[in-house]
Amino acid sequence: MLSPVDSFESHINDTLNAGAGLCDKRIVEKVVRDGPAMIDELIELGVQFSTRENGNIKELNLGREGGHSKRRIVHAKDITGRVIEQALLDAVANAPNITLYEDFIAVDLFTHSKFVGPAGKEAAWGCYALDKRKGIVHTFLSRITVIATGGAGKVYVYTSNPNIATGDGIAIAYRAGAQIANMEFMQFHPTCLYHPEAKNFLITEALRGEGAVLKLSDSTRFMKAHHEKAELAPRDIVARAIDFELKKSGDECVYLDISHKEPEFVKERFPNIYKKCLDYGIDITKEPIPVVPAAHYICGGIKTDEHGKSSIERLYAIGEAASTGLHGANRLASNSLLEALVMANSAATSAGKELGENSAVLPSIPEWETRGAVTSDEAGVISQNWDEVRRFMWNYVGIVRSNKRLERARRRITLLESEINEYYWDFRITADCLELRNIATVAKLIITCAESRCESRGLHYNIDYPEKNDKEFLKETVIELKTPAQTKERL
Repeated sequence: MLSPVDSFESHINDTLNAGAGLCDKRIVEKVVRDGPAMIDELIELGVQFSTRENGNIKELNLGREGGHSKRRIVHAKDITGRVIEQALLDAVANAPNITLYEDFIAVDLFTHSKFVGPAGKEAAWGCYALDKRKGIVHTFLSRITVIATGGAGKVYVYTSNPNIATGDGIAIAYRAGAQIANMEFMQFHPTCLYHPEAKNFLITEALRGEGAVLKLSDSTRFMKAHHEKAELAPRDIVARAIDFELKKSGDECVYLDISHKEPEFVKERFPNIYKKCLDYGIDITKEPIPVVPAAHYICGGIKTDEHGKSSIERLYAIGEAASTGLHGANRLASNSLLEALVMANSAATSAGKELGENSAVLPSIPEWETRGAVTSDEAGVISQNWDEVRRFMWNYVGIVRSNKRLERARRRITLLESEINEYYWDFRITADCLELRNIATVAKLIITCAESRCESRGLHYNIDYPEKNDKEFLKETVIELKTPAQTKERL
């Protein structure tokens, strides 16, 4: 461990508690125990994590977030993800054996059953991918395909995610026949900045870890009435508490207040948040931050084993696109970055071994052709359907659900998916069209999983089943397309 007062067992127990009975303990132990070595590797790659002086020794400045019983979060001030990503991109750019294709979006996977024949296990052999700038579809063949496409927050109106988080990898894996698990567990981050000019700006949970408190518009604290850990309760509880208070008061936001801390501490610990809020006229050292919950992280995804292998041969999934068993029904704060590092390393090792043991011949894949598809002059159809999917998902399949809301969502996604598929086949594909197709698929998966879990557990809360039901639902929700959808090559 990185702290003498912490232990692997403590981190494991915190993760299991957050996961509400659905974590795979083997995966939890693997990720927690393998984590420190991955952090050391990042430091070797040049990541400069925040440190502090302890006597004459410089040590990592560990933070604490919701659900954690100890300070154990390694961070780079308040831009940890950005710093890690930049270091990894720099390493890739300097690697002689890696070719980057930027601004491409995958269309669909090549599967064994479609391009080789029905005999043998289903396998992936690469994918068609659209060059977004040129509008050309390319053929990428591969003996190993890894999906690392991130999350699906853009399925909802309000999200902390970037615009590209449209669940593309999950959707194409589902269409290829891969098992998908636990899609009902969408984590809503409790605190996104609420401001008419702000877009997707996350107010990190680390503020609450450093003593920030949540208040109503009249400055009343409310979290103690919802959970014994108050602001340090797991994210699902905090998000539901805010949702409850907003519905009760009719207010549009609540407030996160760290102004009681020393101004210099706040500026040093959270420089990015301080500057960003100041840009919007909010001085967080003097006044509270208006915040609302927003879709943040999907705990479900492509079901994998401990090496990142999916149910389809030669297809791996890592990061937020994967469902490894680590998070269960609710992700413990910051475990996602740790999981991404550990599972990426494990997948790379496994894939290298698989390639060394089996030099299978790549199949022959036809080039993509349009087959009569024409350029669309109906861009409004895409924006209309995009907006409709995201709004009914927020209203009916959001923080709090019910049988009636889910039924309404099911009816709407059935109609919309038919319309979207018709558009997909009739017109030349664009990135907007592909992303719309994918968020519709992911929305359907979330609805299907939510309908099948007749209880409330972790991130899934259904007012018609407000209690956990361990007798029937202490298990993953796993779905797969029995007759995988095939890509028409438009030959």
